[in-house]
Amino acid sequence: MAKNILICDDAAFMRMMIKDILTKNGYNVAGEAENGLKAVEKYKEVSPDLVLMDITMPEMDGIQALKEIKSLDGGAKVIMCSAMGQQAMVIESIQAGAKDFIVKPFQAERVIEAVKKVIG
Repeated sequence: MAKNILICDDAAFMRMMIKDILTKNGYNVAGEAENGLKAVEKYKEVSPDLVLMDITMPEMDGIQALKEIKSLDGGAKVIMCSAMGQQAMVIESIQAGAKDFIVKPFQAERVIEAVKKVIG
């Protein structure tokens, strides 16, 4: 049974890139969101096994969305994505319950390694 993953990033090409990496490795992309607000709504809709969440997004950032999702579902599994130099935000997201984080630009191997570590 393929695992369902929700991708949240404000950049469409990033979502496309991640989707490509995941589907090539046998994962199912259950949904996409372009900001934190939509990510929380989508999470309620599709109940994914995992969320890949960008930190910096409009309307609601990834850390706020992570906190919202964790309050809805304490067992939610979220991997944060961030650009270089966002160390403080990465630490904050781990404290808020993120399982791992990936640094942009993505390496396909690193994305899959993180996903496997969190959901197998």
